[in-house]
Amino acid sequence: MPYRIMLGAAALAASVAAADAQVVDYSKYPDLKGQWNRFIVPGLGGMPSFDQTKPWGFGQEAPLTAESKAVEEASIADQANGGQGNFTGYACGAFGMPLMMEAFYPQEYIITPETTYILINNADHGRRIFTDGRDWPKNLEPTYQGYSIGRWIDEDGDGRHAVLEVETRGPFKGPRSYDASGLPLDHDNQSIFKERIHLDRDDPNLLHDEFTVIDHALTRPWTVDKRYRRNPEARPLWPEYVCAEHNEHVQVGKESYFISADGFLMPTRKDQPPPDARYFKRPQK
Repeated sequence: MPYRIMLGAAALAASVAAADAQVVDYSKYPDLKGQWNRFIVPGLGGMPSFDQTKPWGFGQEAPLTAESKAVEEASIADQANGGQGNFTGYACGAFGMPLMMEAFYPQEYIITPETTYILINNADHGRRIFTDGRDWPKNLEPTYQGYSIGRWIDEDGDGRHAVLEVETRGPFKGPRSYDASGLPLDHDNQSIFKERIHLDRDDPNLLHDEFTVIDHALTRPWTVDKRYRRNPEARPLWPEYVCAEHNEHVQVGKESYFISADGFLMPTRKDQPPPDARYFKRPQK
């Protein structure tokens, strides 16, 4: 009997020790709870942009190479003529990095010691930023969002993590763009993204994402300060977004068409050729 008691006590002690080891001091991490919305610059209309302080498209003044600038010009010209240009999100495709961080819909941040999750609730559902000290895996499968490794930084030496430094690498899937104008990243899909995510020093409800893009479509690294505002509501409403619902866009080959209100396929621009119907039986006259 004493032997059994000793075994039971040892098992209980091991269980308590394991439970203690799992206790996390979340006071060491910044308070990112709640709903975060894209910071909108007053007076700046239009679609969301990579640099929130400037208009989308040409207004971004991105440091593009001559070749990439030509891609952007062709994309905007095609959109002006009824096409979609270099932007693929209209067909419910993934946005990928960096467009997925534009906060079209509210974001939510969930912090654990091993991983920080960003729930996006859009065409891209979320990101995983690994903070467990891992190295870069070999033979990664291409994805639109890439692979993110981060580390928490105590910049003030006060024992609290103030900044999450993140690096995201590919290989990526493409094409990807910065905004809905089709502002392009290079077709080699070898982008590198570096971020510094932290709360504003003077406003705890303002979140900064200092975002740097290194890409062969750029003449130099491009850095912007993306900002998100915390919803003051204690229990905010979280909108549901299903891209395929009510989406009337149809892509056939390289052409994009539209479903009319009466359910028929219609062109998106003047003199657009109809889709190739070679696999359908032609109606008998």
